[in-house]
Amino acid sequence: MLSDRPYMRGDYPREKTSALTWLLSAIIGGFLLQIVFGSSWLSGGGGRIEQALGLTVSSLQQGRVWTLLTHAVLHSPGFIFHVIGNGLALYFLGRELIPILGTRRFLGVFAAATILGGLAWAATHWSLGAGQHLGSTAAVEALFVVFACFYPNQPMTFLLFFVVPVTIKPKHVVFALAAFAATVLFVYEIPGSPLPFDMSISSSAHLAGILTGLVYFRFVHAARWFNPEDRAEPVSHHWLKRSRKPEALLAAAEPELVPPPPSRADLRAEVDRILDKINSEGFAALTADEKRRLADARDLLSRQ
Repeated sequence: MLSDRPYMRGDYPREKTSALTWLLSAIIGGFLLQIVFGSSWLSGGGGRIEQALGLTVSSLQQGRVWTLLTHAVLHSPGFIFHVIGNGLALYFLGRELIPILGTRRFLGVFAAATILGGLAWAATHWSLGAGQHLGSTAAVEALFVVFACFYPNQPMTFLLFFVVPVTIKPKHVVFALAAFAATVLFVYEIPGSPLPFDMSISSSAHLAGILTGLVYFRFVHAARWFNPEDRAEPVSHHWLKRSRKPEALLAAAEPELVPPPPSRADLRAEVDRILDKINSEGFAALTADEKRRLADARDLLSRQ
């Protein structure tokens, strides 16, 4: 791991509060506000915070477009496992994905899935005009899809009903989530039929979150234009190579000068810059030269 490397144990500056901590704090704070402002879970009335930040068809019709994003920090107060499940999943996914994606791309996937999930839910319920959409499940499922794209066959063990241990691969979980969301969407949500046991599942938003994760990994994360520093150097035309032949021969005839090894201060400054880039953009954003310099610094500092 990156944190196990020798140059990561020194006196390098570290981020005081991570974006994941702020995101989880917002979700926990939103749930506490729901309780304070009189949720049905506590006193059976109120729900003013849901009216202000929750997503409804009428809120969009009234121009409150911010609810497409703010609904993610609110959860069903009558079902506490809604916020607990999303919070735990977001915590574990964030720990795995932020070092790979970087903070900005991680938050970008979360925000995009939240907004697109809200739009999908609103489009499904526009003619009905009733109901309210709360929760960050669409964003969590989008992040899980990205995780499954990186580690499709990594075994995961969890407790079914908090009792029975079950081991399954991430790609199979994605298939199950997509099949379940599509079934609920076409059988219950679009026709407006109530779900069994009075459940409330926004399958349209969940399905949009799954698609957001797939689209991000396939067309954004893997695209070379997304990280300009990884682009290959342009290849010169043949006529340009011929016109530069004398200069090339002259350069080849000159003796190659080996640059002196960098000082310890310069080396640490360069490592600091690369680590700051990893912290803000993720390890995948490093160029091949930066990765080589980081490995060289590791070997050099480990020998000192």
